[in-house]
Amino acid sequence: MNIDRFVMAFAGTVILISVLLAATVSKNWLFLTAFVGLNLLQASFTRFCPLALVLKKAGLKSGQAF
Repeated sequence: MNIDRFVMAFAGTVILISVLLAATVSKNWLFLTAFVGLNLLQASFTRFCPLALVLKKAGLKSGQAF
């Protein structure tokens, strides 16, 4: 698995978990969903992703986006 796929899988997982928590625990979990969405949006313009930097240092192979 390369960095790009891991970042998208991680973002999708966090979004699904936060929506589930918003539906069952508190609507405030939607702020986490918004945070992940904003990070994905800014990464699409700037090509800067903090998670991608961590994964690169951990030894994952680079993809096309990061």
